[in-house]
Amino acid sequence: MSLLVHTYVRGRSGKDHFLDDPEHGLTLAGFESSRTKLWGSQPVRDLGARFLPQLASTDLFVEPEDVPALLAECEVLRGHIAALAAHSGHLADYVATRLANITAAAERALDVDGGVIVR
Repeated sequence: MSLLVHTYVRGRSGKDHFLDDPEHGLTLAGFESSRTKLWGSQPVRDLGARFLPQLASTDLFVEPEDVPALLAECEVLRGHIAALAAHSGHLADYVATRLANITAAAERALDVDGGVIVR
């Protein structure tokens, strides 16, 4: 099974509505094992990440007001792709592409005052 990243907006009723996903592949956030081997790993935590490490134990729900902080976290991680790839056993391109997908979802969320879900 794969982790998927989605963007949502909250309607006036309080119900979440998912935006249309980009083409297949651009919603991939990693294999299920990426929860612990990559996003929840100690190197990610050591870089100060607080959102993506949550995937080690649960799905990630980022509220609209926290999206800028998620984007900042992604920017920090982007500078350490090679080290994160080496630790997780994935290729650097795999890590960079999955991080780019999460970043793109967060940027879409920022544009519509929405949030991000990774599950």
